[in-house]
Amino acid sequence: MKLNAHTKLLALFGWPVEHSLSPDMHNAAFEEKGLNYCYLAIPVRPEALADAVRGVRAWNVRGVNITVPHKEKVIPFLDELDKEAQFIGAVNTIVNNEGKLKGYNTDGRGFMQSLKEENIQVKGKNVLILGAGGGSRAISYYLSQEAKRLSIYDIDREKLNALVRDLKKIRENVRAVEGMDSIKEEHVVINATPLGLKESDPLPLDPSLLNGDVVVGDLIYRETPFQKKAREMGLKTFNGLGMLLWQGVLASELWTGMRPPSETMRKALLRGMTK
Repeated sequence: MKLNAHTKLLALFGWPVEHSLSPDMHNAAFEEKGLNYCYLAIPVRPEALADAVRGVRAWNVRGVNITVPHKEKVIPFLDELDKEAQFIGAVNTIVNNEGKLKGYNTDGRGFMQSLKEENIQVKGKNVLILGAGGGSRAISYYLSQEAKRLSIYDIDREKLNALVRDLKKIRENVRAVEGMDSIKEEHVVINATPLGLKESDPLPLDPSLLNGDVVVGDLIYRETPFQKKAREMGLKTFNGLGMLLWQGVLASELWTGMRPPSETMRKALLRGMTK
């Protein structure tokens, strides 16, 4: 990739971001398409988020991806939200149009596309999401419209109840759960917490509590101890790599106005996983 005075800058804001494969994915696509863009991963401490967003305007950065822990907290610093991001209450993509910053959320649509690729059916199923943060908000927006029953668990009851209250504006099949009393009734269980980013993290749930036909998913795109244990038990599992790919495809379209080469992006992600 040749950088020059015409190169348009894109970035990922998060804390931490050193593990991210987004630069591999996006830069591979730009190179194949001959687009003069450069995508960087920039670690942004929570207390520096406002300054980082001001930098997007000051440096005329074309767009930004937002990851944990900033997806909800970035909203007050933006000028506008699209309808989907407004309802979800979390942003993973920002587009800068001549200093006006508009927030989008492509996570949910990316997640649903990844389920389709994995041939995982959620329509008419009981689904449990662990966590009520930004990632959970994005996927629950769509899962609530497909699942027979959507259960959500989080130790932060205030955050959990707020999410369930918002989702009930769409469908009445959503509930907050306090424990795992009905865990055997679930058909799909998805970890949407950060637990698993570090090997030392505790499991978000003991897979031995699940029934033998359950599908176990994780929004983290590398195999976590949770995923590994579920797989070793013979359960069908999937991670967040497909979601990462397809949310990136949709974000790239917003920035460039062009459909990126998804297979090139997928191959870049897989290469990055082996590093």
